[in-house]
Amino acid sequence: MRYVAQRIALGLISLLLLSMMVYAAAQVLPGNPGRIVLGREAPPSAVAQYNHKLGFDRPLPVRYATWLGHAVRGDFGANYTDGRPVTDDLVPALKRSLFLALFAFVLCIPISILAGVIAALRRGKPTDRAITITGLSLAVIPEFVLGAILVTILGPAALNVFPGIAGTLVDASFWTKLDSLFLPALALALVLFGYIARMARAGTMEALDADFTRTAMLKGLRRRDVLARHVLRNGLLPTIAVISTQVGYLFGGIVAIEKLFGYPGIGFLTLTSAQIKNFPMLLACVLVLGIVYFVATLTGDLLIAALNPRVRLARQE
Repeated sequence: MRYVAQRIALGLISLLLLSMMVYAAAQVLPGNPGRIVLGREAPPSAVAQYNHKLGFDRPLPVRYATWLGHAVRGDFGANYTDGRPVTDDLVPALKRSLFLALFAFVLCIPISILAGVIAALRRGKPTDRAITITGLSLAVIPEFVLGAILVTILGPAALNVFPGIAGTLVDASFWTKLDSLFLPALALALVLFGYIARMARAGTMEALDADFTRTAMLKGLRRRDVLARHVLRNGLLPTIAVISTQVGYLFGGIVAIEKLFGYPGIGFLTLTSAQIKNFPMLLACVLVLGIVYFVATLTGDLLIAALNPRVRLARQE
């Protein structure tokens, strides 16, 4: 519990620093909020009155403290464009992105771990080299490039297997959503494949060479039991850490993927908010992405501690 409390405290400090940096950067960017909302034809007096109403004539620390006080209560303010609460668009967008991210992980994690384990079991052989080279090649290609390639090959212009545009999918059925999101999810999964497969391979190889594995084999245990009880249990611990940290990378890649496929998730919303200088929405999106990354890394650390007693003992010391 002490370790969990420390991690939560460090995470909250990181989120606080992130919000401070993003808020300060948003304030120095060119653009007048009153002019953005009221339009170019609005008289200067009306613009000044609107900015005064929102508190933009107050010092930056005071504005930040006011914004933070409302943000911790879930109130991120109103959009500059239409005056609607930020959460009206933020929550649905986050749900869409989480669905896409979960779909990508479902496609990626089982195949990546399996490929890494197979490569470790057949180290130095053509299967190992093929998996390693494929993973390295996919890892260096940006998500939007993979997405464009997949659309070119499997989209309406070629084989016409999957739709090229995802759209909002508000009233679509579950299977229609999977069909529409398969290409963007596959593009994200292919980028993550190389990292996760390499870590699974390295961890499995280290476990195979460990003393406890040789001891188990000398005791006469079946190879299948040794792999399940000893090799995989210990060898996949680094992979769990990589998977948790890749969540942040995944949500970073979602920005380009959602833009490419026209999917209105939180990445698309972040990019659009930055383009039109809708600062309340931009700040909320960045803060929510930071929270998602923090929760994912904390979950990975707790899983590692739960699976490895040595980690728990080291942290207690």
